[in-house]
Amino acid sequence: MLQEIILAGFGGQGVMSMGQLLAYAGLEENKFVSWIPSYGPEMRGGTANCSVTISDEEVSSPIITEPNTLIVLNRPSLEKFEKDVQPNGWILLNSSFVDLEPQRRDLSVLKIPAMEIASEKLNNTRVANMIILGAFVQLTGAVNLESVIGALKKVLPDYRHHLIPLNRQALELGIDLALKAL
Repeated sequence: MLQEIILAGFGGQGVMSMGQLLAYAGLEENKFVSWIPSYGPEMRGGTANCSVTISDEEVSSPIITEPNTLIVLNRPSLEKFEKDVQPNGWILLNSSFVDLEPQRRDLSVLKIPAMEIASEKLNNTRVANMIILGAFVQLTGAVNLESVIGALKKVLPDYRHHLIPLNRQALELGIDLALKAL
């Protein structure tokens, strides 16, 4: 199994934390991982993306030029990275912020109105990224839900552990959305 993912959006949307969680979840499962963050000129509101590789074998290079999966949280990220996705790959997009249809027809696309779902079902838009991450977990099988929860316990400081149940709910909503889409 080799999963190469590019996650992209504006700073503050949780792109880096999603990538970090995937990398730690892979480590929880004794897989080989790499995580490379890339920030725009501003930390919050500027562009942000990261590359994550999760593999059963050693990662030869952490640089990803043709991801299996693209997770986009804003329109500029779709415009920038869509062309790079491998044929028959996945694009998961936050349709709350991406008002553009992907142009390629050789990809599977899952549109998730993550902000609306997070607001309506969880009363907290800060976990919108976790809904998309849950869908990714279900669609690819790169890591499992319990590994992501374990990663949350390691990544979040102790004083934020009370947020883990909310994050689990968001992840489970994403898993359900992906199941319905398949």
